[in-house]
Amino acid sequence: MKKVKLFMRSGLGVIGAMIILALMICAVFSGVIAPFDPNAQDYEQILVQPNAQHWFGTDDLGRDIFSRVIYGAQISIKAAIVSVGIAMLIGVPIGLFTGYYRGFWDEWIVMRVVDAMQAFPFLILALAISAVLGAGFGNAMLAIGIGFAPAFIRITRGQVLSLRNMEYVHAAKSVGVKDSRIIFAHILPNALSPIIIQATLAMASGILAEASLSYLGLGVQPPTPSWGSMLNQAQSLLSVAPYATYYPGLAIFVVVLGFNLLGDGLQLYLNPRTRK
Repeated sequence: MKKVKLFMRSGLGVIGAMIILALMICAVFSGVIAPFDPNAQDYEQILVQPNAQHWFGTDDLGRDIFSRVIYGAQISIKAAIVSVGIAMLIGVPIGLFTGYYRGFWDEWIVMRVVDAMQAFPFLILALAISAVLGAGFGNAMLAIGIGFAPAFIRITRGQVLSLRNMEYVHAAKSVGVKDSRIIFAHILPNALSPIIIQATLAMASGILAEASLSYLGLGVQPPTPSWGSMLNQAQSLLSVAPYATYYPGLAIFVVVLGFNLLGDGLQLYLNPRTRK
């Protein structure tokens, strides 16, 4: 209960958590919330302005934009979880072992590769990888995950370097505890706070990256509703139906803001200096 009260003191973090909760509700209960099939076409309702029946209006195929935005939350949640999950599966183990077993291959091979990858803007790197792998949601998630991995390698490695010389680590070594147990049972739990914060912030970037790749035709493919692909399809309607771009764009902005606020709140909560 005390920990909950500490987090509740972070007003922006609570707002972020509420936004993410709303996103998850939309994703899980999209079939209940959305009034129409997101892919149902009604040629008698083409480019209808927002009204009581179609809250966000309809697109050039007569599809209900509100329903498509709600169903698009599913893709955003999947993008956040899958891309960050891939990045952590790659980055955290590499960071743990390179930080614990320091040597030539760590300083001059692994970290130089990380430096080279981080020299490129993240979206450019993800775009290049996705272009090589091909279009599709799975390939987009793999590309984003690989693009995120260097950040997790660097953060995890930095934490391990500061923890590997702690007294409890030396004590464990002195009694013959195996290195694998020291890494996963003693070092990793104490290194989780910055990893969790990075994961939360990375989810915001993952959603934005998925929307960007889908907008460019390298992510989710039609007719599956994705906020990025909706923006792509609506750009030709700016002169006749500008509202078609408002709502998916606003959804991306609000959700990315929510994850960033949650990350900032967790940073205040998990940082020992700010918890006091």
